[in-house]
Amino acid sequence: MAEKTNHPNAWDRIHLGSERLKLFFLKHLDRIYAAKVHLVHKLPLIIDEARFKDLRNAIAETVGNVEKQIARMQLIYTLLDSDPSKGSINGLSGLIEDAFEAVQEQKGEPELQDLSIIFYLQNIESIEMASFQILQMAAIRLHNQHINRLLRENYEEAKSDRTLLLLISSKYIIS
Repeated sequence: MAEKTNHPNAWDRIHLGSERLKLFFLKHLDRIYAAKVHLVHKLPLIIDEARFKDLRNAIAETVGNVEKQIARMQLIYTLLDSDPSKGSINGLSGLIEDAFEAVQEQKGEPELQDLSIIFYLQNIESIEMASFQILQMAAIRLHNQHINRLLRENYEEAKSDRTLLLLISSKYIIS
């Protein structure tokens, strides 16, 4: 016979009112949105730094995908009758800045410079994928299928970019 504990299961503990959930959702959407805007301004600066042509093309493709993701997030803000707010973006933006420092530290060593670009872009895409997944789960509780679909599209693009970078890195290291 199972003992009854004083610890409720996870579903019993999650009682977020729609306003609290919306605030959580928007705060975290703000963070990923600000990081995406930062990224779309920074990525074009490293296209010419990459030596491997496939990597340059992947960076350019990623910029286009990030621009589409930003447009989707702007639509989400509209659907929620909200605007992007300035929030703490130190985490992902710090990672982006670290990436650019690492690329510059490898000046004169194109292979290492390319590997630095790949390394950091992989990390950034992984964080974005995780962020979109969590926001998708929260969006279910917001009861808005359109928002959920937009987030799923952003997740799928981030996943596609990450897969492309994995293929490029394996091709780059092997060749």
